Amino acid sequence: MGGMARLLVLTLAAALLGAAGAAGSTPGARRDFAPRCKGSQLAGSFSAVRGSAGAGNISYALVLRNRSTAACTLTGLPSVRLLGRSGKRLPTTVKPAFAGALAAVLVTLEPGQSSRATARFSPDVPGPGEPTQGTLCERVAYRLRVNAQGGGTVTVPIKPPTSVCEHGRLLFSAYGTRT
Repeated sequence: MGGMARLLVLTLAAALLGAAGAAGSTPGARRDFAPRCKGSQLAGSFSAVRGSAGAGNISYALVLRNRSTAACTLTGLPSVRLLGRSGKRLPTTVKPAFAGALAAVLVTLEPGQSSRATARFSPDVPGPGEPTQGTLCERVAYRLRVNAQGGGTVTVPIKPPTSVCEHGRLLFSAYGTRT
């Protein structure tokens, strides 16, 4: 890179850093962040999205509500485990629904507010190594255990209970803005 190009890049970088610093120093702007949500702060559900079934797939929405008296944050993809009727762990693999795309925002949940992440999966098309006739591809999941980013877990009902094929493969969106 030539001297003039290097100077232009350095000038642009300095301008961007200065603008970022100025944006963060606005009088009255909040500079601290609420801590990550703990399992004990959350309640929620994992429910079928009406009208989403098609082409062997369905979407379910994971909605987590802050039931505590303090704000907390969520970000990124949910970390979850499918559970059977008796609480037995079922195969579960979480993958990003939009691999390679900017997917994470910091969602601050004030008391009573909720966030949503959506999972798309197949409830009836078996993956490699799963039964293809006579039985479901995987056992039916009745609950979803969510690992809270601030520690602990919260277990939410799955409505309606469902099998998740391809060894529990869930294509999740990141936690979204409050609902």
